[in-house]
Amino acid sequence: MSKHRIITQSVARRFMRRATGLDEPFADVCEALQHLGFIQIDPINVCGRMHDLILRNRVAGYREEGLMHFLHGRDETLNADQRVAFEHHLPGSNILVAMPLEAWPHLQGEMRKRSKDEGAWSGRLGADEKKLASRILAQMNEQGALSSQEIDDGGQRAVHVWGSSATLAKSTLQKLFFHGRVLIAQRQGNRRYYDLPERVLPAATSSAMSATAEETQRWLALTKLRQRRLCTLTTKEHRLLEDKVLPVTLSDVDVRRLFILKADEALLETSQSDSKPLLLAPLDPLLYDRKVTEALWSYHYRWEVYTPPHKRVRGYYALPLLSGIEIVGHVDPKADRAKAKLGIVSKRIRRGHSATAAVRELAQFLGLK
Repeated sequence: MSKHRIITQSVARRFMRRATGLDEPFADVCEALQHLGFIQIDPINVCGRMHDLILRNRVAGYREEGLMHFLHGRDETLNADQRVAFEHHLPGSNILVAMPLEAWPHLQGEMRKRSKDEGAWSGRLGADEKKLASRILAQMNEQGALSSQEIDDGGQRAVHVWGSSATLAKSTLQKLFFHGRVLIAQRQGNRRYYDLPERVLPAATSSAMSATAEETQRWLALTKLRQRRLCTLTTKEHRLLEDKVLPVTLSDVDVRRLFILKADEALLETSQSDSKPLLLAPLDPLLYDRKVTEALWSYHYRWEVYTPPHKRVRGYYALPLLSGIEIVGHVDPKADRAKAKLGIVSKRIRRGHSATAAVRELAQFLGLK
């Protein structure tokens, strides 16, 4: 096996398509999750939710809400022994993701840290929250999963992370979740139902020992590479993963050294077959690393959902269009569920390319005209 590879930009682009799962669909959500390490979850639903937009291009026969059905069950909530994945935040971030059970030991250190830190959203419990937390945990122990609306907090409000307020019940549940004392057991739309970890996770998982700090750092670095497949690594990340990674240099692009998994090296040799244009999720693994996206794909992209309207370049929820091994523009779609129609707010596509088929495919996925 090589110790270093020099490749062209086109080879790197073909590699990323194949390695991130865009060329050959995974059999199911479980296979996609195991390959990518995690799937990012986001509640915003303009033309489908982030996780559904990521998976629809990668999982055979995928349908809306497929990830949530996989995590929590379709008609009835999964019991602990049936679960193979769960929702939580990646350590060191506020990114909510679906992750496999083996991630649990690597979250413990961050959970303990958050429970002692300051922070209105995820830090230690305040005096009123402590009192309510005791009642919430006792109520869960007796009744099972609860949403914030089923908890009597006397109508109290609590300061929230962005300066606005939330109910005391909601802020307390959110902190208990960040601290690992409750987990998401079910969802109804965007409403979360929480339960005790031992009733959400299999016994072998919920009772597993916490990983060491270095084990977690290695796991995080490996998870980053599994998600992106071709990316930059810090000196520390490289040291932690030296036995698993292969350095890659692009011969025709000025970009700092990149890395792939040694296990992915054979994918550098595969040729790119003809492929239909795809509308990518705003935070798709293919373009999540903005610096790599700009250098490798010659495409400057920012997700503008939190950008003030007058500063947006492409649109609120613009989806990049991938055609072969080029990103050739974007479409900013918006679903009108009441009229069962997918509208286009704006689009900009390079001459010689078309987004028509990709838009129709997205509309079909959403069950819209």
